[in-house]
Amino acid sequence: MYFTEEHESFRKSFRDFLQKEVVPHIDKWEETGTIDRFIWEKFGEMGYFGLNQPEEYGGLDLDLFYTVIFLEELQRINSGGFAAAMWAHAYLAMTHLKKEGDDRIKRKYLTPSIDGKMIGCLCITEPFGGSDVAGMRTTAVKDGDNYIINGSKTFITNGVYSDYLIVAAKTNPEDKHKGMSIFVIDRDTKGVSATKLDKLGWRASDTGEIAFDNVVIPKENLMGEEGKGFPYIMQHFALERLIMGVNAHARAEYAVEYALEYMNEREAFGKKINKFQALRHTIAEMASKVDMCKEYNYSITKRLNNGQYVVKEASMSKLLSTKMADEVIYDALQLLGGYGYMEEYPLARMFRDSRLGPIGGGTSEILKEIIAKMIIDKKEYKPAT
Repeated sequence: MYFTEEHESFRKSFRDFLQKEVVPHIDKWEETGTIDRFIWEKFGEMGYFGLNQPEEYGGLDLDLFYTVIFLEELQRINSGGFAAAMWAHAYLAMTHLKKEGDDRIKRKYLTPSIDGKMIGCLCITEPFGGSDVAGMRTTAVKDGDNYIINGSKTFITNGVYSDYLIVAAKTNPEDKHKGMSIFVIDRDTKGVSATKLDKLGWRASDTGEIAFDNVVIPKENLMGEEGKGFPYIMQHFALERLIMGVNAHARAEYAVEYALEYMNEREAFGKKINKFQALRHTIAEMASKVDMCKEYNYSITKRLNNGQYVVKEASMSKLLSTKMADEVIYDALQLLGGYGYMEEYPLARMFRDSRLGPIGGGTSEILKEIIAKMIIDKKEYKPAT
């Protein structure tokens, strides 16, 4: 219904690529919290960062189901941090370049990003306001032909080792929703500094807190129109939330598969544990939850690919899929018994990595209120014009 032979051929080739080029390095990157630059360039050489990017700038301009495969297969190698570094670059930072960047910005930043020669990060969340995007305090004050940026951002994936930053800042602090704009800033610009954060999971990725101290950038680094930053961000949240939903169903599906393999090998009381009714019924429930979320996420992908504005559906997906993944992975770890608690088995890392699902990209509590506004208050969210 959703995937063609070409899609499945891409899935196989990408899965093989990950096993050959990425998996041998994952444990090292998890330990050091640093992903070696060579792998970014290999992703670029293979076209993986350009799946949904325009051909004019080196992309492949493929449908969103290639993106779904990209996300699903990244979850199967069991490093939420590595996966996050890749998709935060390709679908957070690069989405803003694609949608709001002018031709100069696209040629300077988007093309090398597609090639894997530049790494980007998206800087929205702040230390004093996570989900309250409109309440951000970072400012961009116009000064002749420049803007002067002051403020800070936190929990930024690729926040330490990226080459450029997509930054949301207030150009008119008096106006809560219409006073925000989007800028691209080079990492080596004077006044930009970053501190690496120590996390429970996603340990392969460099999550940073970033400070902007009188950072001077040319006015040409404004992306899109001044004052349109808030609707730009809201417009892209649908894709980000769908990505988080797809990630969730994919890691949960992998957890079920791994638990099934283990149950087929492990014996207790003279028989394999997949013959015990209590465990069989647990698996049945886990697999059903995964399948329901996966099918819903595919349907949202199809609608988004057709140009529909799916902010409600994507919010629902992230809310329920991330909760489902936590529950399924918890149960999968339990099915492994003591081995599930050991770091040499994949469930321990997956359990830690999955916990960010209901937090990052909009907490579950905020999503519930957004969904409630749409259902109860009949609020309509519309794309930026």
